[in-house]
Amino acid sequence: MTKDEFNEKLRNSSLPVVVDFWAPWCGPCRAIEPALAKLHTEYVERVDLWKINVDEEAELLRELHLYGIPTLIAYHSGQEVGRRTGAASTRQLSLLFDSALSGIPPAQAGATAADRILRMGVGLALAGLGFLGGIGWTRHLLIGVSVLVLFTAIYDRCPIYRTVSTRLKDYLRRKPAGLSRE
Repeated sequence: MTKDEFNEKLRNSSLPVVVDFWAPWCGPCRAIEPALAKLHTEYVERVDLWKINVDEEAELLRELHLYGIPTLIAYHSGQEVGRRTGAASTRQLSLLFDSALSGIPPAQAGATAADRILRMGVGLALAGLGFLGGIGWTRHLLIGVSVLVLFTAIYDRCPIYRTVSTRLKDYLRRKPAGLSRE
């Protein structure tokens, strides 16, 4: 199936759609299957669930810029409104179904307060080891790793990161010029 055929199928769909890109050999794909079956039942006749085996549709996978599986994409009126890659809870997956239904992108859930505190504690401990106990290149390595760990505690609240990551995602989703097969 080409991207054009896929988009045509989306345009002809009378319902919003959540597309599950999966593979039979994928453990996380199998892990979310019960949650998807439950959600499919809950949203019956309101949201369609399409399953596309990426082993059989490799061209479509490339054209949609899918880099991991499972990937679920929510479509409303033929337009992508949300995307999630990797295993997720039923609640997180239900946000995609809600997005397909409403046309509003799902809210991005950030780290919990406990997770942020843990990451900050680990980051500060690594920084302390770097400043107090590190010698030579190990000092620089420990401090560098501590900065990265500290950043993971706050990155989703950083406006600069949000701006840069959004633009980078948009850039990566565009089809690069000169790579057309025509």
